[in-house]
Amino acid sequence: MSHSLRNPLKSSLTPALLMACLILPAGKMSAAEKGEISVKNGEKIAFLGDSITQAGRRKGGYCQLVLAALKDQGIEAVPVFAGVSGHKSNQMLARLENDVLKHKPDWMTLSCGVNDVWHGKRGVDLASYKKNITEIVTRAHKAGVQVMLLTSTMISEDQSKDMNQKLAGYNDFIKSLAKDKKCLLADLNADMQAGLKKFPADAPKGKQLTSDGVHMNKAGNIMMARGVAKAFGLTDQQLDKSAENWK
Repeated sequence: MSHSLRNPLKSSLTPALLMACLILPAGKMSAAEKGEISVKNGEKIAFLGDSITQAGRRKGGYCQLVLAALKDQGIEAVPVFAGVSGHKSNQMLARLENDVLKHKPDWMTLSCGVNDVWHGKRGVDLASYKKNITEIVTRAHKAGVQVMLLTSTMISEDQSKDMNQKLAGYNDFIKSLAKDKKCLLADLNADMQAGLKKFPADAPKGKQLTSDGVHMNKAGNIMMARGVAKAFGLTDQQLDKSAENWK
């Protein structure tokens, strides 16, 4: 074949790019990846978690801020608040049916891991945590519930602490499971670490985003709400406008 008859599109591609086009199937994009909001008007969201999520149902809590941000976009979501103080992955699994599935939500956000690590000997080891969380997601999917996984925030606002180093393995699993199970992911641990770096160097340490190193203060709830809302597909511009009301 002469050079004048070559396919101009094909000839403009590098061999590697051409091979990728030929062998990689087009994956199904999520609503967020397509620039859409995943939650639709009238859908029900269950917020499953521990004391951070339990507090998130209060005025100014992250769950309420997520609902408000959706409402700002014309989406009235129906909440199911399922946060219980002190709970770990085994306890959330045990109450999944009663606190979440029987309400037939369209969505479930899952925030779990802090207590599994923080409670030490009374906590849940990583292998058991993996089994518990996988079972929670599996049962939710079987019931037709779409899942968003939240990485755990922090145990003290110092990533170098031993418990935060241990928590990293739990969060690595959450990110891997989200990919394997095709769940939405809100990487709140990464958001928190990035958020802490924005405070002035001379600002008082330890209570920038939390009231006690674990439970969220106003700034922490806003940080969590932005992470969850963005995972649902809201943009920074949309959230900036919502944040004017949050303040």
